[in-house]
This record gives sequence, C-alpha cells and structure tokens, in this order.
Amino acid sequence: MTEHLVDSLWPFVQAGTGIPTEWTGKLSQREAYDVQLAALARQVAAGDRHVGWKVGLTSKATQSQFGCFEPIFGYLLESGARPSGAEFGFTNLVRPGFENELCLTVGKGLRGPGVTLEQARAVIVSVAPALEIVELRTDLTADLNLAIADNALQTAFVTGPPLAPGVDLREAVVDVFVNGQHKEQARGVEVLGNPVASVAWLANKLAELGRRLEAGMQVMSGSLTRFYPVDKGDHVEARFTPFGVVSARFP
Repeated sequence: MTEHLVDSLWPFVQAGTGIPTEWTGKLSQREAYDVQLAALARQVAAGDRHVGWKVGLTSKATQSQFGCFEPIFGYLLESGARPSGAEFGFTNLVRPGFENELCLTVGKGLRGPGVTLEQARAVIVSVAPALEIVELRTDLTADLNLAIADNALQTAFVTGPPLAPGVDLREAVVDVFVNGQHKEQARGVEVLGNPVASVAWLANKLAELGRRLEAGMQVMSGSLTRFYPVDKGDHVEARFTPFGVVSARFP
C-alpha cells in the first residue's frame, strides 16, 4: 500500500509543487508518515544525505495560526542546509515563509518510547540560532496528513554558528526583524514548554514508526513565534539571546 502511495505522490513531492487537493482526506496519519519516510529513502538513494529532523507546530502561536494542535515532524536533508545570510530566489518558492527556531544537535542516539526531558537534555551537544524556510505547498489547515506526507512543508534550514547548550533553553529569547523592523519577541518556553521537549517528543514519535533518533542528527525545535510569510525582496533576521543572529534574504 505504501509503495503505491509513494509512487502516486512522489512526482509532486519531488517537484515541490504540493500534493493535489484531490488527495484530501485520503491518508491516515500513519500512511502520511510512511509516505514521508519512503520519500526520504528515495532522496537518500538519489545521493542526498539525511542530516536531521524538524519538529513543527510546537508553539501555541503556530498551532492557533494554522488550527492544528499537535506536533508533527519532517526530515532535513544536507541539500537544504544553508548558512546564515543565505539567499532564496523568491520566484522559485511556493507561498514561502520562515519560522524562528533553535537547531539542536544530539551527540548520542535516543530510542523511545518513554524518552524523558532529562534524557533528551543530556544528549544535546550544541545549539544554533536557526530559521526554517517553509513553503505552504499543501494546505495543512485543510488536511494535516497531506502536509505530513509532503515532508511537513520543509524546504530548507538556515543556521548560525553552534554553541554549547550552557543555559536553560526555556529562557532563550528571540527578537524577529523583517526589513529592519522589529516584529516580535518570544522565549524558548513557547516551544512545548521547553525546546528540549521537541527532542523527547521526536524520539518517542519515531519509535512509533520503528525508528530512533540517531547520534549526530540535527533537530529543528519548532518555532518560538508564529509563521511569517515573506515577500520578494525581504530580508529577515532572528536575534537569539544568548545564541546569536541568523538571517536570510529573498531576492
């Protein structure tokens, strides 16, 4: 069943055009994750490298914005990794936007179920300021499972230099700027009460699918703020205290 679904949906995932609305209501959550993970396997077989995971819909701001009240995950590919200051051609993107996140790297693997906050905290070896670049290719408000199958709408992730964790991630602060104008300030506690909880949730969710969080993986925590759509020419910047600054442009 999964291979049939992947064969049917793969052209749309590969093209980055979004899954057609005719698929609305036709996938269970398990089928959606099975399609996503099978697509990951095809990406890796084609020569890309799996470098981590994103956790999405982790703050009340994004959950309320999209009317979806449970976290989801997607995969991160090496081809999607960008350094701070990266440029993304606006005309090449589908309804793009960004989210302000922490990128957490784990030094040891975690296998659920039952991974605790303390166990997740113990394996985090570095934290980087990050932006997730998202394309609203699929309407997740209409069908969350289609968005999951479409890699939770992941496109790229932009990171600044990593630092040792050092501080309570609940107390991290981000100030968001768009074209030099301050838009919002938020704290790490907005992410499931603690960004570390994203790592624990991910390890436990992966276990439901017969997988584990492997050592060396990067985990995008989910946004501290709401999702911000971007327009052509925008320059966006997130200033994380105490982790530094990360930015991107959309010429």
